[in-house]
Amino acid sequence: MSLSVDPSTPANGITPAPQQAQSGVPVIQIRDLHKSYGEQEVLKGVDLVAPRGHVIGLIGSSGSGKSTLLRCCNLLEDSQSGEVIFEGEPVAWTRSGAGRQPADRKQLRRLRTNLAMVFQQFNLWSHMTILQNVMEAPVTVLGHPPAEVETRARALLAKVGIGDKADAWPAQLSGGQQQRAAIARALCMQPKALLLDEPTSALDPELQQEVVRVIKDLAAEHRTMLLVTHDMRLAADVCDHVVFLHQGRIAEEGPPARIFGAPQTERLQQFLSATMAPRPDMSNASE
Repeated sequence: MSLSVDPSTPANGITPAPQQAQSGVPVIQIRDLHKSYGEQEVLKGVDLVAPRGHVIGLIGSSGSGKSTLLRCCNLLEDSQSGEVIFEGEPVAWTRSGAGRQPADRKQLRRLRTNLAMVFQQFNLWSHMTILQNVMEAPVTVLGHPPAEVETRARALLAKVGIGDKADAWPAQLSGGQQQRAAIARALCMQPKALLLDEPTSALDPELQQEVVRVIKDLAAEHRTMLLVTHDMRLAADVCDHVVFLHQGRIAEEGPPARIFGAPQTERLQQFLSATMAPRPDMSNASE
C-alpha cells in the first residue's frame, strides 16, 4: 500500500474560513507540558506549535498521550506544569503542581469558545433536533441572535452534506451523519481552531469516508486543526505536520512525506509496521 499527500479541493460552495488569514503568531503553542493522573505521568514535557491555517496530526499507540494533549490544549484538563498559549496569550495559572488550575475564569471561557472540540462519540444531545444541537452553544454561550445562528447552522449542515436532516433527531441518523452534525456544531461556534479526537474511529469503514471527506474539505479551506487519529492515510492526506507521541513524549515529528516515507526512529518504524501492511511508500510525495 502506498500513501500520498492528497491535494483535496473544497466541495462546491465551500469558501475559505475568514479567520484563517495569514499571521505569524501560531494559534496554539504548547511548551514543556506535563500532565499526570496521580502517580501516572501521561505527558512528559511536550512542545507543540499549530500555525494558523495548518493541520497538525497527532499519531501514536493507545495510551501515548494524544487525547490528553488535545484536552490540555482545550483546557478540559489541567496540566501540572508548562505553558499553554493561544494566539500569543499565555493561559494564566494559579497554584502549581497537582493543584494548578486556570486563574482567570473569563479568560478560560473566552479561550474555550475559540477552540471547538469534536469527540469520538459525537456527544449530540438526544432531546434536541440536529438543528437545535448545532444552534445551542452559539445562542446560549455566545449570546448570538437565534435567527442569525439558524441561518449559519443550516448553511453548515448543508456544507457537511446533511442539510436535509436539520429537523431529525440524533437517533434517526447514522453514525457518520451524527459525526458530521457534531462537526457542524463545532463550526457554528466560529472557532479559531478545531480539535478533533479520533473523529472516525467509532465508525465502520463506509461511514468513516463520509467524515473523512468533510475533514479534507476543511483542511482545503486552510482551517487550523489538531487531529488525533489512528487513520494513517487520513493523516498523510490532510496534515501539514505530523507528531508521533510515544509514552508521553514526542518521539518524532515532521512533514507527512518524511514521517510516513522515511521514519527516522526505530519506534516509529515499529508503529507504522504494526498499523500498515506494508509501511507506506511516500518517496514521491512533496514535503
